Amino acid sequence: MDTNSSRATAAAQAVTDQPSRPQRLPLLDVLRGIAILGTLGTNIWIFASVHGEAGPLIGYAATDDSLLGGVFELLTNGKFLSMLTVLFGVGLAIQFRSSEKHGRRWPGRYHWRAAFLFIEGTIHFTLIFAWDVLMGYAVTAIVVAWLLTRSRRAQHAVMWAALGVHLALIALITTAMFGGSAIDPQPDPEVQALYASGSWWEQVQFRLDNALAFRIEPVVTFPLLVFLFMLGVRLLRASAFGADDRARLIRRRLLWWGLGTGIPLNLAIMAGPDQLFFIERYVAAPIVMLGYIGLIGFAVERVRRGPLMKSLESLGRSALSGYILQNLLASAVCYGWGLGLAARFGTSPLFVVGLWLAISAVLLIGSRLWLRRFETGPAELLQKRLLR
Repeated sequence: MDTNSSRATAAAQAVTDQPSRPQRLPLLDVLRGIAILGTLGTNIWIFASVHGEAGPLIGYAATDDSLLGGVFELLTNGKFLSMLTVLFGVGLAIQFRSSEKHGRRWPGRYHWRAAFLFIEGTIHFTLIFAWDVLMGYAVTAIVVAWLLTRSRRAQHAVMWAALGVHLALIALITTAMFGGSAIDPQPDPEVQALYASGSWWEQVQFRLDNALAFRIEPVVTFPLLVFLFMLGVRLLRASAFGADDRARLIRRRLLWWGLGTGIPLNLAIMAGPDQLFFIERYVAAPIVMLGYIGLIGFAVERVRRGPLMKSLESLGRSALSGYILQNLLASAVCYGWGLGLAARFGTSPLFVVGLWLAISAVLLIGSRLWLRRFETGPAELLQKRLLR
């Protein structure tokens, strides 16, 4: 008997018998990394504003009227937030698929993951950034997790009904804005002083005092969140993130339809009155986002996998940590309890763009160095250990 052959056969059988780990889709990690940097591209203008995160509450746009501000608004406003939402839906669908494959009850322990995300979002909202998205994602995840246990027909019905409710709600809000008085934001010296020289604890108290106003976005856009989560589920089921011809065809259609329709629509809205803000951010932006997914997929297939691509993948694998860190860094640089640079340079678009580039570089380099030693980001690692 050939002993070496027997050993080789036994080893091969042992490998076959081991449970297979789901393969990561590189495109998803790149998309997550870009979505984190793109979300910062919108939020950085809020941090640099003299009114800080309170600016949108009193009528100040996230960007300014400069050419750079307009370019950032066109490229980022609402687009990467929509992408991040879709990718959360994709992640939920991956976990559901894994649960089905291994015969585990669903949602099962997933509710604990959603509860942890909600707690994490609450802490993030209270201590760091008023426009947190994690709390809204956690609530939406619980709803969609339950929805995945229903029939495909029921899922599709809820998905498109949610989109219809969202569009109707945005239409009502826009109509009400045209029917009201013109938007004329006035500077608020007290708010300016809070972010220019106020303490960190004073800002925490301000967020808590105005928590309902700061939390209005995930409440108003909840139907959109449900739709985008379910869109992520459908894209994953259609294998839109794979490397085969079917996936390429889907992404090519997303590219042409998303950018071909979304960019002209977005430009037309930007050229219109300020009352169209909600349509720009919550209707046109998700359309452009679909084009971005197709464009990024096209680039990933054709660009050499160099340091930038690897860094984007690393940031995507630690997206939750990157999201929290970028807001913490921007707060420390811009607000009075930190370096207080927003009060000195916040009116300069070059300062804002330079700060975005600097924080982006820290995230890309830092995530890659971190993952050389750890398998996931610090926030993700904490979540795994606590839930274990």
